[in-house]
Amino acid sequence: MSVGKSWSTGRWGTGRWSTVAALVDRSRRALYEYVRRAGHPVTREEAAEAHGMSRNLTAFHLDKLVDAGLLCARYEAPADQPRGRGRAPKVYEPVGDEVAITIPERRYELIAEILADAVVEDSADAVRTAHRHARERGRDLGTRVRAAAGDGNSGGADDIAAALAALGFEPQVEPGRVLLTNCPFHALAGRHPGLVCGLNHAFVAGLVEGGAVTGAQARLDPRPGICCVHIVW
Repeated sequence: MSVGKSWSTGRWGTGRWSTVAALVDRSRRALYEYVRRAGHPVTREEAAEAHGMSRNLTAFHLDKLVDAGLLCARYEAPADQPRGRGRAPKVYEPVGDEVAITIPERRYELIAEILADAVVEDSADAVRTAHRHARERGRDLGTRVRAAAGDGNSGGADDIAAALAALGFEPQVEPGRVLLTNCPFHALAGRHPGLVCGLNHAFVAGLVEGGAVTGAQARLDPRPGICCVHIVW
């Protein structure tokens, strides 16, 4: 089962990539899932205790999730604490955006936006323009993933795999390669494999390029039942 934020409205702009990059860190992703499933406002102390993490580190990750638009925060005194006694603790809740559950996950809106932007920019040569847009979007995400990982020079396979997981590719890291076991564009790829697989390849190639993963390259290698692209060293 894949659980993903629904991007049914708005554009996959800077804020969208920032959201994906914010979930690259495993600890941060675990905290997000905890708050999302808690069913009540969660304090820093509660989240820290649940994950065996220091309060300061927990606060750092929770505030990053707020910055990315995944959580909202406010100060709220516990119901059993009289007003005016001490400072109210900061509590966190998931934002009100819809959460979609698909098995497996699909991202048709990403392809749709790339194609729409290409047609608007250059309808006479929309396919070539769409490939450029796909690569640019992948490169932008890779750059953000590298920055989120805290290394300005190069990224790692695990960081790139986490970003691909957040987009529904279900990556499987193996010696010398990252196999993408799910195609987020499955139905469209079945109808127009040349176009969609080409755009997918351009996007993943841009992601690897932006992440500066040493020696890595995206390879187009269609196989039944999985994504047409994988990453090799």
